[in-house]
Amino acid sequence: MGERPVRLMIVDDHPVVRDGLRGIFEGVPDIEVVAEAGDGHEALAQARAAAPDVVLMDLRMPGLDGVGAIERLSADHPRVRVVVLTTYDTDGDVSRALAAGVAGYLLKDAPREELQAAVRTAAAGGRVLAQRITSQLIDGLGRKPATAPSPRELEVLRLIARGAANKEVAKALLISETTVKTHLKHVFAKLGVDNRAAAVVAAMERNLI
Repeated sequence: MGERPVRLMIVDDHPVVRDGLRGIFEGVPDIEVVAEAGDGHEALAQARAAAPDVVLMDLRMPGLDGVGAIERLSADHPRVRVVVLTTYDTDGDVSRALAAGVAGYLLKDAPREELQAAVRTAAAGGRVLAQRITSQLIDGLGRKPATAPSPRELEVLRLIARGAANKEVAKALLISETTVKTHLKHVFAKLGVDNRAAAVVAAMERNLI
């Protein structure tokens, strides 16, 4: 981010949690909390007003939930990096968040140093997953023999791994969204998985992307 601090927005429907998170970043010279929000709709408004670099996003909130807000942020503010910070680690929550294009997925029991490092990593363009989440995804891959995806399928998967939606993949590769979905279906079958997040993890584990 150069010389200026990383601009951080905190999104959580519990004021006490927001206060605690803000305290974690107080006095950190390279991170500045520039906005807070209590739900997804407020997060979108604050993103327009405060122009954060990174958003710490809760998942389950009233009104527009975290995944809905992430999808809107990705469309309206593609340079904003989102790190999920939640108490929920179910496969469904993780898969939906990763498929929406988040830069990270952490749990609320993470120590302050890990949260601070995650914000820096996200701002620098990297990704971060809680160790428990990584283990869950890997365990969920099973031990099915995998067939290597085709070069075109790997192109699609690389874009998905960067957080691109089907529409963005289609535009980048000059193909239809239907073709993107077909490629993903083939990738799932070849890697022995059933969702985008698991496909990305499986491909990374096999050094395919």
